Amino acid sequence: MKPNVIVALLVGLLLGFATGYSMKGSSTSPAAGGRAVAAAPSAPGNGKPADTTLFKVPIDGSPTKGSADALVTIVEFSDYQCPFCSRANTTVEQLQKDYGAKLRVVMKQNPLSFHPRAKPAALGALAAGEQGKYWEYHSKLFTNSRALEDKDLEQYAQDVGLDISKWKTDLTSQKLSAIIDRDQALAGKLGANGTPAFFINGRFLSGAQPLEKFKTIIDEELGKAESLVKSGTKPSEVYAAIIAKGVDAAPRNNPQQPEAPAQAYRKVEFPADAPSFGPKDAKVTIVEWSDFECPFCSRVGPSLKQIKAAYPNDVRVVFRHQPLPFHPSAKPAAEASLAAHEQGKFWEYHDKLFANQKALDRASLERYAQEVGLNVGQFKSALDSGKFRAKVEADSAAGNAVGANGTPTFFINGREFVGAQPFESFKRVIDEEKARAEKLLAAGTKPGDLYAKLIEEGVKSNGTAPAAQAAAEPAVQNIELGNAPVKGPKNAPITIVAFSDFECPFCSRVVPTLAQLEQDYKGKIRVAFKNQPLPFHANAKPAALAALAANEQGKFWEFHDKLFANQRSLDRASFERYAQELGLNVAQFKSALDSNKFEAQLNADMAEATRVGVSGTPSFFINGRSLVGAQPVDAFKRVIDEELKKKGTVAADQK
Repeated sequence: MKPNVIVALLVGLLLGFATGYSMKGSSTSPAAGGRAVAAAPSAPGNGKPADTTLFKVPIDGSPTKGSADALVTIVEFSDYQCPFCSRANTTVEQLQKDYGAKLRVVMKQNPLSFHPRAKPAALGALAAGEQGKYWEYHSKLFTNSRALEDKDLEQYAQDVGLDISKWKTDLTSQKLSAIIDRDQALAGKLGANGTPAFFINGRFLSGAQPLEKFKTIIDEELGKAESLVKSGTKPSEVYAAIIAKGVDAAPRNNPQQPEAPAQAYRKVEFPADAPSFGPKDAKVTIVEWSDFECPFCSRVGPSLKQIKAAYPNDVRVVFRHQPLPFHPSAKPAAEASLAAHEQGKFWEYHDKLFANQKALDRASLERYAQEVGLNVGQFKSALDSGKFRAKVEADSAAGNAVGANGTPTFFINGREFVGAQPFESFKRVIDEEKARAEKLLAAGTKPGDLYAKLIEEGVKSNGTAPAAQAAAEPAVQNIELGNAPVKGPKNAPITIVAFSDFECPFCSRVVPTLAQLEQDYKGKIRVAFKNQPLPFHANAKPAALAALAANEQGKFWEFHDKLFANQRSLDRASFERYAQELGLNVAQFKSALDSNKFEAQLNADMAEATRVGVSGTPSFFINGRSLVGAQPVDAFKRVIDEELKKKGTVAADQK
């Protein structure tokens, strides 16, 4: 398998990590799943037309455009605030023109939690559909995807000629909200948790892919459908006949949706009074580090509820706090949840916070306290006194110590499990750990000693003595710099290798952090850049090639800064303009792009990423030690200072 395909398989899933990372060496849904440490779409595939896995994707009750006799049906899971969905919509419209009556398009709603206006827009479109104007409204939304406030949505309703009074009534209809819930549940079942996600006669295609990738699959499916018609199948029955042979859900062993790999065991402890549910002597203990403002932490809620229902006597879940620094409301929300815990209502309050992530101000926190039946005076006093601040900070420090520096991160009997994974992924690890626990119990371990024994045995299996396992580190990677762009002194005691994507917003966010590190550790840091263009970022690969063309003329870092400063303008004309602005030989630059002369170097970077376990962007290796996501500067400094200490060099904060 080609290296870039392997990478695509790994990153095509979620999680997807927020700081800016949906995964940490694991699959996610953007999930993501996802992990808040880069929000990457996730789904059961990498967008390569070679995949012929069929999924049963029902279309009943969804907005449909095209004839029931169409031989090819595209079911699209989309989000009106997602820029990639907007881009893909243009492609779908072109396909409808090119294939005419042969193509039918079905829309499913998947408003992602970190797009606050996506769900109101989806409700607006469905309400327009109640008056037979779904597609007109749909077009308005994608044409104006930056203007989705309530007043904008009402204006579009007027523009397409809706009865505004009825439209407003339908907006609040439980029926339409249930349609969105149904579509999102189906997306999760199919593993299509990122947007846009397409199923073409049941075959998956991920992301805003080029027109030709769609056409490759459509043409293949047309041939199959025409054969069915010739053999007697009615055109209106072709879709049902084709997907009848498909699978109902993304198979656990689907190579397009790899399981989260087994991670090393860590010595994970928790306070006796930490919020938890499940029996204290459970066979499996899950310790979760979470953030109430993190969309991926919210998204994993259904998985945890399924765990509670499926393993009422065997699993205990313990909650610990990791409010990330770029979520300003997360820390106050964490303190408020502990104030609720003090009154025995942690989980009720926990659910309130995750159901209202956009409203975590002090007034809202007090209102939720009243709604769940707390003594509000006692609750307010606890917040005013800051009595739980130290507990939150202790949780955060403990999380950093075991590597839970992004959210959500779980440890299942000490075994790291990262991101907003689906229930099936949790179940696989839970069942393995449950079997391990049952063996220990059968050998005479007392239930009260079980968790400690499981941790001890797990740590031993890492090949590390328990005393040295307070925070098991991943293996240090030996990364060859090769001809990667580098800045900083060659003899610097610290080398940071960044695997990055010019279209990834989280990669952009970390640029000032690296600049600050270079300033704070002047002369002690060397930074190397390697490309990891993710498959669902259509402009990332061309941008990477353009940056390498600039590198050929000694202007990589200047071009790098241009690209990150202009992430919404990564087309060929923009690349050429940036080259001119930086004083490059534009003819030489254009020739390099036209000849694809840096394709081999790009593929080598991606292969290196695969070898060292990079599965999302940004990912860093500090003297070979992994640090994942757009972490705050202090997270980098902790590793850098440890490395400097090893080398006997004075750390930044000791100057």
